[in-house]
Amino acid sequence: MAIARLYQITNTLLSFGLDEFIPAKKRPWFARVARSSLFWMANKHADKPLGVRLRLALQTLGPVWVKFGQMLSTRRDLLPLEVAQELALLQDKVAPFDGVQAQKLIENALQIKDISELFSEFEQTPLASASIAQVHTATLVDKGQENEVVIKVIRPDIEQQITADLALMAQFARLLVRLFKSSRRLRPVEVVKEYKKTLLDELDLMREAANAIQLKRNFTDSESLYIPEVFSDYSRTNVLVMERIYGIPVSDTDALLAQGTNMKLLAERGVEVFFTQVFRDSFFHADMHPGNIFVSRDTPHNPQYIGIDCGIVGTLNKEDKRYLAENFIAFFNRDYRQVAQLHVDSGWVPADTCVEEFEFAIRTVCEPIFNKPLAEISFGHVLVNLFNTARRFNMEVQPQLVLLQKTLLYVEGLGRQLYPQLDLWQTAKPFLEQWVKEQVGPWSVLKQLYANLPFWAEKMPEMPDLIYQNLKRNNRQLSSVKEKSDAKPILLGMLACTSLICASLSYLAHEWLVSGLTLSASVVLFISAWRKIG
Repeated sequence: MAIARLYQITNTLLSFGLDEFIPAKKRPWFARVARSSLFWMANKHADKPLGVRLRLALQTLGPVWVKFGQMLSTRRDLLPLEVAQELALLQDKVAPFDGVQAQKLIENALQIKDISELFSEFEQTPLASASIAQVHTATLVDKGQENEVVIKVIRPDIEQQITADLALMAQFARLLVRLFKSSRRLRPVEVVKEYKKTLLDELDLMREAANAIQLKRNFTDSESLYIPEVFSDYSRTNVLVMERIYGIPVSDTDALLAQGTNMKLLAERGVEVFFTQVFRDSFFHADMHPGNIFVSRDTPHNPQYIGIDCGIVGTLNKEDKRYLAENFIAFFNRDYRQVAQLHVDSGWVPADTCVEEFEFAIRTVCEPIFNKPLAEISFGHVLVNLFNTARRFNMEVQPQLVLLQKTLLYVEGLGRQLYPQLDLWQTAKPFLEQWVKEQVGPWSVLKQLYANLPFWAEKMPEMPDLIYQNLKRNNRQLSSVKEKSDAKPILLGMLACTSLICASLSYLAHEWLVSGLTLSASVVLFISAWRKIG
């Protein structure tokens, strides 16, 4: 079976002439001989551009390869632009599998004898069908109430097919690197590894359910984004039950205009939702292509997005968020020195990188872009150019930033489609500047102190013993020194910190007088310690 599939894949790739991705002069002699010996697999589509041939070949190979092409279309740092654009046309729609079989899968997953035990209605004809799963409509009877739902079911035996194809992909990637050194720049082994993780994650619908629940909680009562409710009690690894929504596909601009949708506000809210997810929540929907985004039919003058299919999400840690926001702001201000320095400080490029050379390279790439009006500049493409430049300086692939780049390209493309005059820079800049201020201002310090209060409250009873032990140790260390009074600043500083913690705890307990007194004592002690040091 594996040999037959390998033959089929090889035949397809060569029949579409995909060996031309490697220039003839870069191919070793044995590779040329091997290609010539497979004369019956000659290129049958020589009249088509290479990007078109790649897209057609992936469609021929099936769903696993289609999704691989979709993922590659977001890696514009690895492929020529025209090839990436062609891959973006890949559609995930495939023929559905039998509805009776889908019903049986649902019954087995939920451990029921008949679908009618939980669902008063079930439509065996699928509402939609994709490479990994298909969706059926139903009416769930939950606690005596009827709820219109959709049931997502993983295709039968898809995991075995995916595992087999992924193994062959990995072998192809390793062989490519071994035979053609020039292919290392494309990092085929790493790309396949990244794809494998993404695809296997999509097979676990409980992961998708958890992601949807988190996103829904993040946007509770939001006018900008609605996430359908997940019925987790009736969801399993291969079955997901969630609220059915009735919205207009975001790509159907004619329908949106016909109902009088405020397109400018809708486009701006797309930007707002993206930056809120990234910088406020550090948890963002990373598959926001038009097929997963709808617009509510309610209140078209105050439009609301509806997001589905939360199988792929991205996260950023605190450091990445700060560096990314400061990078964007530095770009707004065309401060390329700051951009270069931030890349070094964040560890995205090696510490020994020459900042001056890096700054010059960034300026060379980005300055021509800024000759256009801001409204015409692609935010996403600036990010792509930045990462491409950084890779010349040995920037390591940052998976979280790749997902972010992909999502930003989706969001920007969507915004420009809805409202071509959208100035994404002008929309995003105030948001980012405010976020940075909040991270470095006095309120940020108070928030961090507040977040650590449970820890300090737990340690407070131990504080006298710790102070006593530390003073004892200091006295022993200072016994050989002439003036033991040097320990006084340490004592005063520790007492000042203790008073500050007591003041914070008293404030939370609404003991205003105690809080004020201990805060005053803390200030006095800090000043005294400072004078002793002086």
